[in-house]
Formats: sequence, C-alpha cells, structure tokens
Amino acid sequence: MGLNVIVPPRPTKDSLSLGVQHSPEFACIPLKICIGNLIEANQLGADTFLMVGGCGPCRFGLYGQLMKEIFQDLGINYHTLIIEPPDTGYWQFVTRVKKVIGPVSWWKIIQGIQLGYKKAVIVDKLEKYVQEIRPREFNKGTADKIFNNALQMIDQTQNLDELEEVFCLTKEKLWHIPQDESKDVLKIGLVGEIYTLLEPFASLEIEKKLGKMGAYVHRSLYLSDWVKEHLLTTRFFKLKGNDYRSYASPFLNHFVGGHGIESIGASVAFAQEGYNGIVQVAPLTCMPEIVAHNIFPQVSDKYGIPVLNIYVDEQTGETGLETRLEAFIELLEAKRKKVDRKITIC
Repeated sequence: MGLNVIVPPRPTKDSLSLGVQHSPEFACIPLKICIGNLIEANQLGADTFLMVGGCGPCRFGLYGQLMKEIFQDLGINYHTLIIEPPDTGYWQFVTRVKKVIGPVSWWKIIQGIQLGYKKAVIVDKLEKYVQEIRPREFNKGTADKIFNNALQMIDQTQNLDELEEVFCLTKEKLWHIPQDESKDVLKIGLVGEIYTLLEPFASLEIEKKLGKMGAYVHRSLYLSDWVKEHLLTTRFFKLKGNDYRSYASPFLNHFVGGHGIESIGASVAFAQEGYNGIVQVAPLTCMPEIVAHNIFPQVSDKYGIPVLNIYVDEQTGETGLETRLEAFIELLEAKRKKVDRKITIC
C-alpha cells in the first residue's frame, strides 16, 4: 500500500523488561510485551502504531488507548490508529483502512489486504504441517528450521504467485524430512488466550517443547481464522475455520470475553476427536480464561480427558514449566497404557 512499515524485533527478555517497567503491575503479559516491543520499534524509527480494538469484558479492547497514554507519559510521540473489528463485514473494514492509509487507490488497498491475509493462511497451513512432523522427525529441529526459512521468504514475497511457489516448495521440503511413521504419538489440544497461543515467547515455546517430548499439538486458534472472523467475510476468502463455540454448550452458553468460550468448546471438540489431553495456556489474571479454568473439571469428568492449566507472567520460569509438561506427558502415557491393557484383556 506504499507505507513504510517497521517490524519490531522478535520479543525477548529485554522487550518484556521494558514493558514491565512501564505497564500497570497487574496488567497481563501480552500488554507488557507489546509495550516493550513498541518502545523498541520507536527506537528503530516508528512514529505510528496500528492496534485492533475489541469489546469487553476482556481488557484487550482497552489496550490501544492505554498504550497511547503510557507512551504520552514517556514522551514518546506515537500516533495511534485503532481499528475496531466491524460487525458488518469486509467493506466496512476496508473503508476504515482507507481512512487510515490516506490517498491510496481502492484497488491497492484490496490487493494489500488479500496478500496479507493469504500470507497468514499460508503460514498457518505450514505451521500445521510442522506440528504433525515435529514429534516424529528423527533429527529434532529440522522442521522448525525449514519453517523459519519459509517465514523469511513469505515476508519478502509481493504477489500471490510467488507466495504459492514458496508454499509448495516448503511443503515439499517438510514432507521429505525423515520421520518415524510407526510412532504412536500423543495428541494434545492447546487452548487458551490468543496472544499466548500465537506468540511463542509469551508461552515459553510451549508448543515446541511438547513436540520435542513426542506429542502432536493442535491449537484452537490460528491467526488467519481470527482475521477472517473479525475483520473479513467468507464472501471474498473461502478458508473455513473451526467454530469451536458451538461445542461449548452445555458447559458454557454465553460470551465471557476473550476466547474463554472457544477454550471450552475446543476442549470438547478435541476430546470427541480422541485427543489424549488438553493444555490451557493463558496470561496470569486473564478473566475469560479463569472462567474457562473453573469449567474444565466438568469437561474432564464427562470426557475422561486430563487438562493441564498453565498461567504465564514475567515470573514464569522455563525449568518449572518443562517439569510440569514432562509430568503431564507421563500421566497421559500411563493413562493410555492403562486403557490399552483394558482393551487387550477384553
């Protein structure tokens, strides 16, 4: 669209430390990381930040305004552009983007949105392949290396044809990775708050950790599904996402903010699909996920599926997290062996 975009560096402990210094003490970790990341972006020359909004009761909808006030207090002259997810669809979203972008042709804006959305779809598809390969690959880390190289190429592509070439090439490389096809891996559903699910640094790479421990991990949320549901309509983009909310009844029958209802619904769906366990990952103090946390025992009792609840903040230690994950994997393995013995006896 002709804009000069400065991408902040990937979040690090330094980013989090910056955010902790300048955020309310009891704010959740996504806000703290974003504050630190945007300070780093400002140091690289960014003068405007774009943020999506939202409606309560999750605090996320207030982040854009809160960030604006924090930066004003710090003397950082950021222009703030907040796009509220429209209720009425694609053209309303494009109109808002047009107001933000300025004198750029409608066709350029539509092309930009199509390319950006297609990139999100391709990244999510490749990530799902990596999730399938990770627990079975002989040389651990090979799939992640190929995926990271693909991300760089996807970032540089400027048209849909190039994007499709990168996708096909990467998919071919991934499926040529030597794997133990006979390995019977555990299947774990990963649910929770969207930022901690999508940002590996926020969850201390929980997805990779579980994969290296020999578990296949499937998330309840992917970026392209969120963009399609909240910013675009299926009339222009045909990708069909999972409507996990329909599975939440009778455990949870109404919106509680964030992705609380999706966490419950996805857990039910995963249980019905034969998954061995559920891991919930969320920021400390996240109200929608706390609501879900208190409902998980009912889901677990009905479907006989173990649930591990993990909350993260700046104090969360990697060693402690790994210990909990290893213990959970052992529990799932023991439970599966017990079920197998019962079947054999029968």
